[in-house]
Amino acid sequence: MFIATLLTNPQTPILERATVEAVRNAWGGGDAIWLEPGVAAEFPLDVMPLNRWEVWEGLQGMRVDLVVQAAEGRRKRVLLADMDSTMIEQECIDELADEAGVGARVADITRRAMNGELDFEAALRERVGLLKGLPVAVIDRVIRDRITLMPGGRELVATMRANGAYAALVSGGFTAFTTRIAAVLGFDENRANTLNVQGDFLDGTVGEPILGRQAKVDALEDIAKRLSIPETAVMAVGDGANDLGMLGRAGAGVALHAKPVVAAQCDLRINHGDLTALLFIQGYRREEFHP
Repeated sequence: MFIATLLTNPQTPILERATVEAVRNAWGGGDAIWLEPGVAAEFPLDVMPLNRWEVWEGLQGMRVDLVVQAAEGRRKRVLLADMDSTMIEQECIDELADEAGVGARVADITRRAMNGELDFEAALRERVGLLKGLPVAVIDRVIRDRITLMPGGRELVATMRANGAYAALVSGGFTAFTTRIAAVLGFDENRANTLNVQGDFLDGTVGEPILGRQAKVDALEDIAKRLSIPETAVMAVGDGANDLGMLGRAGAGVALHAKPVVAAQCDLRINHGDLTALLFIQGYRREEFHP
């Protein structure tokens, strides 16, 4: 048994009943269930549709996401989340670089690294090197004035934890940010890289070993083993090339507003919904969300 979920951005509830019924009828699905009117609906299927990606492509122009997955085990027991451009709307290192006057240069390196064009660890060392001499106090100002949470993040973490799940924030960014973001959103733990300092200034180096693509996979393995659960019970979410390892390993790997090269390698793609999409595809109704 499979479940097809259609959803859109809750800020623009444009999902029409006619759209849901057209897809359901074409695939011979069961009765549709509305998880939130105008935003998300699902219906059961006996088989995986052969033309799901053609239908998915057609819905993109309507700003509607489509996810088809096995019904069994779709509610997950672990949330493993990237931070930059996933749980927050920015790339922290780009915001620091802008304060240091090297914003455009660092942003270009970030873009290429997240697209998989550059080695992540080498690119991180290069970018951090450009921050040498930046006052540590700038970090607090960036968090206060520049960092915004991705819509739906609070509800995602709170709802999954209220239903017994464990939440881990695993970032290729920096602990100076993840500790704060994890606390605000209610994560159980966070892992990230460390910016080295000399006195009151960044010294242009990052702590070793660098937490990159493999470290995120290691985190998935470690947490699953510690909690004595199968890796299929993990939902991972991210947007960049360094997330592909954990996205491919998790039972549900969600590419959220991801780079095209990343989305192309994931079966669960959310291009229009916010982070509450991860609740809808697990079958949660809006009234079950926790604030």
